[in-house]
Amino acid sequence: MGVSRQLADCEELAASKGWTIAGRYVDDDVSAYSGRLRPQYARMLDDLRSGVINAVVVYHLDRLHRQPKELEEFFDVCKEAGVDQLASVTGRIDLANADGQFMARILGAVAKKESDDKSRRIRRKHEELAIRGRPSGGGSRPFGYEADKLRVVPAEAAVIKECARRFLAGESLRSIALDLNARGVPTSGGGRWQPQSLRRMLASARISGQREHKGQIVAQAEWPAIITPAETLQIRALLAQPERRTSNGVRRYLLAGILTCGRCGEKLIARPRAGGERRYACASGPGLSGCGRTYLRAEEAEQFVAEAVIRRMRSGKLAQAVEGTPADPDLQRWHEQLEADEKQLRELADLWGQRELTMSEWRAAKAPIEKRMTTARKALSRAARSSALDPYLENPEQLERDWSNLDLSQQHAIVSALVDHVSVGPGRRGYSRFDESRLTPFWRP
Repeated sequence: MGVSRQLADCEELAASKGWTIAGRYVDDDVSAYSGRLRPQYARMLDDLRSGVINAVVVYHLDRLHRQPKELEEFFDVCKEAGVDQLASVTGRIDLANADGQFMARILGAVAKKESDDKSRRIRRKHEELAIRGRPSGGGSRPFGYEADKLRVVPAEAAVIKECARRFLAGESLRSIALDLNARGVPTSGGGRWQPQSLRRMLASARISGQREHKGQIVAQAEWPAIITPAETLQIRALLAQPERRTSNGVRRYLLAGILTCGRCGEKLIARPRAGGERRYACASGPGLSGCGRTYLRAEEAEQFVAEAVIRRMRSGKLAQAVEGTPADPDLQRWHEQLEADEKQLRELADLWGQRELTMSEWRAAKAPIEKRMTTARKALSRAARSSALDPYLENPEQLERDWSNLDLSQQHAIVSALVDHVSVGPGRRGYSRFDESRLTPFWRP
C-alpha cells in the first residue's frame, strides 16, 4: 500500500479519536529493518520529548519499528514525556497500557525473527549465485555488458580494453577519465567518468569473466571475458599499492620517487622555489629524514633522464629490463599470497588491540609477514612494469617519437620500468648551470 493511502488512514483514525494533527513523519524508502538512521522517526521522538505532540498514530507496528531496541526507546520516550495516547490503524493493540506494550514486544520479536530469516535467505541466495558464476539480480547495467549482464556491448568492450592497456602502461586514472569525457564516452548510466568510477570498473573481476563476492574472486563467470584474468590480477595489484591510497594530486614531477641523495641516500622530494620554479630537494625537518643539502632543478634533470632512457631503449638492452616477468600462474600465486598476508596482518592487529599480544610480540610476528608482502609486491610490479614497455618491445625507436605526446604518468611508468633510481651527487660551489655529471642512473637488471 502506498504512503499516501497509509497517511489517509492514519488521519482518519486520528479524526475519529478527536485528535488534532500536529505533524506527519514519513521515512519513505528507508526500511526500519535496515538499521539506518530514519530522520523523520528521530524528529518524531524529539517532538515527543519537547511536547510538540502528545499522541502518536501509526499505520502498523512494523512502520514504527522493526528492531526491539527501537520499540523500547519509543516506550521510554513516551513514558518520560507522559504520553499515553498511542494508536495503530491495522491493529487492535492498545499501546497505552502494559498489556498492549507486552503484545507489541512479542510481535516485534516475531517481526525481527522474520527479518533475520529473510536476510539469511537472501545472503545464501547471493552466495549460491556467486559460486555458480551467475550474475546477481538488480543493480545498474555494468559497463561493457547489456542489461542482462551477460551479453557484451562491443563498443564498450573496446573502451575497457583500451583503459586496461593504458592503465597497465602507467597512465593515471585521472588522465584516462579526462580523455574519455573529452571524447564523449559516457558511463553505463550516461554520466561522466570520474577516477573512482573508472577505478571500480577496472578493478572489477567481472570484466575478466570472473565472479566476485564480497571482494573475493570465487568462480569463473557464465558471461564472456573482455580482458584476461592475468590483466585483472595486475590491475588489482597496482591499485592496491600503498602509495595510491595516499596520493590524490596530479603528477607534476617526472622523477618523483626515483631521485636519491648521493650524500645520505634518502629520496628527493618535490620542493619548488618561492617563485614557482620546479625543483627536487633532499629535505630535512619534522617528519623528514634527509640531510637538507642536495637540490636539483627539475626541468634539466628530467630532460637528462628522459634522454638516457631513450638511449637505453635503443641500446638493445630492453629485453633485459623485462626478463623474469612472472608467468600467469606465478601472478596468481603472488596475488593470493599477498591477500593472505594482508589478512594475517589484520588478524595480528586485532589480537594486539585485544591485548592478547604485547607490542614486542606484534612487531616480531609482523616482520616476516611484511617481508613476504614486499617480495610479492615486487613480483607483481615487475609484471606491471613490462606493460609500460610493451608498445616499444618490437620498435624501441618509436619511444623517442612518442615521448613528448605521452601523459606524464606514462612517462613516469616507462622510466620506473628501466631505472631503479638515479643518485644525485653534490653540486659544485659557484657553478649555476646544470651539471649532468651529478646524476648517476642505476638501471634495473
